[in-house]
Amino acid sequence: MTTNVKWKQDPEYMSYVGDLLQEPAVQKLAEYEQHHATTRLDHCIHVSYTSYCIAKKMRLNAKATARAGLLHDLFYYDWRTTKFDRGTHAWIHPRIALRNAEKITDLSPLEKDIIIKHMWGATVCPPKYPEGFIVTAVDKYSATAEYSGHLAGEVKVDLKEHLSFAKVSK
Repeated sequence: MTTNVKWKQDPEYMSYVGDLLQEPAVQKLAEYEQHHATTRLDHCIHVSYTSYCIAKKMRLNAKATARAGLLHDLFYYDWRTTKFDRGTHAWIHPRIALRNAEKITDLSPLEKDIIIKHMWGATVCPPKYPEGFIVTAVDKYSATAEYSGHLAGEVKVDLKEHLSFAKVSK
């Protein structure tokens, strides 16, 4: 998803998240697949930059939105296979992400709220601030787009195989 390098060429955005992008803890997200064809790092950058653009246009706190958007999925396990005794991935991973983020940077109360509540909809506590609603919505949209892209690819492969089989069968 980050093949669009517009975010790299945005000096204001990079002034907010450039230091975080250099952190080994953030770079490690490139090792984790998020939604089949996307790494978790790509997903986080996409959520961060898109949310930042929306917050900026709405004259909200674009810096906090960019930073929290980048850090919202700062966890290191495969969410599709790891199961928890106490709670679901939707409830647990924001808490892990917040704890990991606090190890690498100081966070404002706004940034903490965005990270901890970005799974609203799958969890019951809504964000306290409009910036949190933005990251939540962009995260859901991005996840849906990433997964839909994967499904579209599978349908293409199935269709191609079906058409190839039909030609051979004639």
